[in-house]
Amino acid sequence: MFTFYEFPAEHWRHIRTTNPIESTFITVRHRTQQAKGCGSRRATLTLAFKLTREAEKRWHLLHGYRRLDQVIAGAIFVDGERKNAA
Repeated sequence: MFTFYEFPAEHWRHIRTTNPIESTFITVRHRTQQAKGCGSRRATLTLAFKLTREAEKRWHLLHGYRRLDQVIAGAIFVDGERKNAA
Protein backbone atom coordinates (compact mmCIF):
# COMPACT_ATOMS: atom_id res chain seq x y z
CA MET A 1 0.00 0.00 0.00
CA PHE A 2 2.86 2.40 0.65
CA THR A 3 5.17 1.17 -2.06
CA PHE A 4 5.28 4.63 -3.61
CA TYR A 5 7.65 5.67 -0.76
CA GLU A 6 10.25 3.49 -2.48
CA PHE A 7 10.19 5.80 -5.51
CA PRO A 8 11.44 9.38 -5.89
CA ALA A 9 9.10 11.89 -4.24
CA GLU A 10 8.57 13.59 -7.62
CA HIS A 11 6.92 10.40 -8.91
CA TRP A 12 4.43 9.99 -6.06
CA ARG A 13 1.66 12.07 -7.62
CA HIS A 14 1.78 9.90 -10.75
CA ILE A 15 1.83 6.62 -8.85
CA ARG A 16 -1.11 7.48 -6.57
CA THR A 17 -3.52 8.42 -9.34
CA THR A 18 -5.16 6.36 -12.04
CA ASN A 19 -6.62 9.42 -13.76
CA PRO A 20 -4.26 9.32 -16.80
CA ILE A 21 -5.27 5.72 -17.48
CA GLU A 22 -8.96 6.36 -16.89
CA SER A 23 -9.10 9.53 -18.99
CA THR A 24 -7.42 7.82 -21.94
CA PHE A 25 -9.75 4.84 -21.93
CA ILE A 26 -12.90 6.90 -21.33
CA THR A 27 -12.23 8.63 -24.66
CA VAL A 28 -11.84 5.32 -26.45
CA ARG A 29 -14.90 3.83 -24.75
CA HIS A 30 -17.03 6.90 -25.55
CA ARG A 31 -16.10 6.88 -29.24
CA THR A 32 -16.57 3.16 -29.72
CA GLN A 33 -19.99 3.34 -28.08
CA GLN A 34 -20.96 6.27 -30.31
CA ALA A 35 -19.91 4.32 -33.41
CA LYS A 36 -22.26 1.47 -32.35
CA GLY A 37 -20.30 -1.41 -33.71
CA CYS A 38 -17.29 -0.18 -35.62
CA GLY A 39 -17.51 -3.11 -37.99
CA SER A 40 -14.67 -5.56 -37.77
CA ARG A 41 -12.33 -6.20 -34.86
CA ARG A 42 -9.53 -4.65 -36.88
CA ALA A 43 -11.54 -1.46 -37.44
CA THR A 44 -12.22 -1.19 -33.71
CA LEU A 45 -8.56 -1.69 -32.83
CA THR A 46 -7.55 0.89 -35.44
CA LEU A 47 -10.03 3.38 -34.01
CA ALA A 48 -8.76 2.77 -30.48
CA PHE A 49 -5.16 3.17 -31.63
CA LYS A 50 -5.86 6.45 -33.42
CA LEU A 51 -7.82 7.85 -30.46
CA THR A 52 -4.98 6.95 -28.11
CA ARG A 53 -2.44 8.62 -30.39
CA GLU A 54 -4.54 11.80 -30.41
CA ALA A 55 -4.86 11.74 -26.62
CA GLU A 56 -1.10 11.28 -26.35
CA LYS A 57 -0.57 14.79 -27.77
CA ARG A 58 -2.09 16.28 -24.60
CA TRP A 59 -0.10 14.21 -22.11
CA HIS A 60 2.30 15.99 -19.79
CA LEU A 61 5.83 14.96 -18.93
CA LEU A 62 6.25 13.00 -15.75
CA HIS A 63 7.50 15.03 -12.81
CA GLY A 64 10.98 13.80 -12.02
CA TYR A 65 11.41 12.10 -15.41
CA ARG A 66 15.18 12.61 -15.12
CA ARG A 67 15.20 10.11 -12.25
CA LEU A 68 13.69 7.30 -14.33
CA ASP A 69 17.14 5.98 -15.23
CA GLN A 70 17.94 5.67 -11.51
CA VAL A 71 14.70 3.81 -10.83
CA ILE A 72 15.28 1.46 -13.77
CA ALA A 73 18.87 0.85 -12.62
CA GLY A 74 17.53 -0.27 -9.22
CA ALA A 75 18.47 2.72 -7.05
CA ILE A 76 17.01 2.51 -3.56
CA PHE A 77 14.76 5.31 -2.36
CA VAL A 78 13.63 5.71 1.23
CA ASP A 79 10.76 8.15 1.91
CA GLY A 80 11.23 9.59 -1.57
CA GLU A 81 14.93 10.37 -1.18
CA ARG A 82 17.72 8.38 -2.80
CA LYS A 83 19.59 6.30 -0.28
CA ASN A 84 23.34 6.57 -0.69
CA ALA A 85 25.26 3.33 -1.07
CA ALA A 86 27.05 2.45 2.16
